[in-house]
Amino acid sequence: MDWYLKVLRNYIGFGGRARRKEYWMFVLVNVIFTLVLGVVDKMLGWQRAGGEGILTTIYGVLVFLPWWAVQFRRLHDTDRSAWWLLLLIIPVIGWIVILIFNCQNGTPGDNRFGPDPKRFS
Repeated sequence: MDWYLKVLRNYIGFGGRARRKEYWMFVLVNVIFTLVLGVVDKMLGWQRAGGEGILTTIYGVLVFLPWWAVQFRRLHDTDRSAWWLLLLIIPVIGWIVILIFNCQNGTPGDNRFGPDPKRFS
């Protein structure tokens, strides 16, 4: 949970680097929260025609900016510019490429985006 809160506290931090663990723990907690909120929405009858519920939508809006910030920092850790996120526009292929980037090790030592976050953990 500390990794999740760390990302939320740094929600406007688009500079620097984010370790794989920080990114993937944030993703995991988001998936769990979204599933739980989806169940609550369904139980309360708050789902709209598209399937998204009110609580799920509100949560999605609240974590939108922190998700982009940690995504930028994750790419920075692999010594890639955040411009690579434009690949997300390309269905499936772009998503797979970004997924692969997110699974890769960060560059050891300092890179052009800052010091190695593993040294400070």
